[in-house]
Amino acid sequence: MNKEDFSDEELLRLLSAEGEERNMLYKKGARIKADYVGRKVYYRGLVEFSNICGKNCNYCGIRRDNKNIRRYTLTDKEILDAVRFAYENKYASVVLQSGEVESKGFTSRIEKLLREIKHISNNELGVTLSLGEQTRDVYRRWFDAGAHRYLLRIETSDPELFKKIHPGDSRHDFRRRLECLQSIKDIGYQTGTGIMVGLPFQKPEDIAGDILFMRDFDIDMIGLGPYIEHRDTPMFRYRKLLLPPEERFHLTLKTIALLRIIMKDINIAAATAMQAIDPLGREKALMAGANVIMPNITPGKYRDSYKLYENKPCTDEEAEDCNSCLEARIHMAGDEIGYGEWGDSKHYIKRQYNEKQG
Repeated sequence: MNKEDFSDEELLRLLSAEGEERNMLYKKGARIKADYVGRKVYYRGLVEFSNICGKNCNYCGIRRDNKNIRRYTLTDKEILDAVRFAYENKYASVVLQSGEVESKGFTSRIEKLLREIKHISNNELGVTLSLGEQTRDVYRRWFDAGAHRYLLRIETSDPELFKKIHPGDSRHDFRRRLECLQSIKDIGYQTGTGIMVGLPFQKPEDIAGDILFMRDFDIDMIGLGPYIEHRDTPMFRYRKLLLPPEERFHLTLKTIALLRIIMKDINIAAATAMQAIDPLGREKALMAGANVIMPNITPGKYRDSYKLYENKPCTDEEAEDCNSCLEARIHMAGDEIGYGEWGDSKHYIKRQYNEKQG
């Protein structure tokens, strides 16, 4: 526990920690967080603006072939109204997230929305995109229009496990996922990725490999959470292979703590999926090293239709409800909210400086 970088074997040992050793790991993650990024938690107002998706990932509730879901797309006005709520409540940043769509119309729409967001916020709102795999040109257009962070989760860094959780076709290609992640980084985005922890077929060695992948790729921000099954997906048939929810939860917390210890100045999100298992899940993630929370500001009537997994919390609330609830939760975790601050990744700022110097 006195080390701050680990071999594969040491990571495996720490990922298996229980009892007091596990608590020591969480405390070390919290201490590194306080020393390197402080005790502020930064908001990213999340707008899940469409559940229409061209992909068919085996684990996802909004996969293309799921017929048991009401599809929706917010109007531009509904998106911008949500953005105004974030701006007026000093969230300082928003996330636009949807199913994966690749088309000229979609590209142009996002480009236009980005310019509108910058206009209505006097260029004061930071914007993160989580819109999946696109061409380098599309990433460039969106960056030039005002987006400055991009989250593209790899879900797993192991090509063989990737094949097991995706259909075996050209639209679900591990190499393309990595190429997209590299394009995002090359263009200048604060680059984010993440994994699902506790997948069927996933071994502790896979998670250790994921941690080392994110370190070696020099990622700026991470969004990860426990795998939670969805009955309308092909992966649901493997639910008997899963670790119990509490074990998946603690395995996720240990992964967060290890990432904080190894990659000290990155941003790490406390995922909503943590709360789907433990009512205090997001607070516990903050206390293990996370420093970003994404309050859902999607209009309430749509939230139940953006279920990537079962038991998603807060689907019956409006943005105002999330606001007051989260503030209390963050204070309960011993942190304060960085209202009005973008909370950019310190790792990204340092990386950009080093690139310019070198």
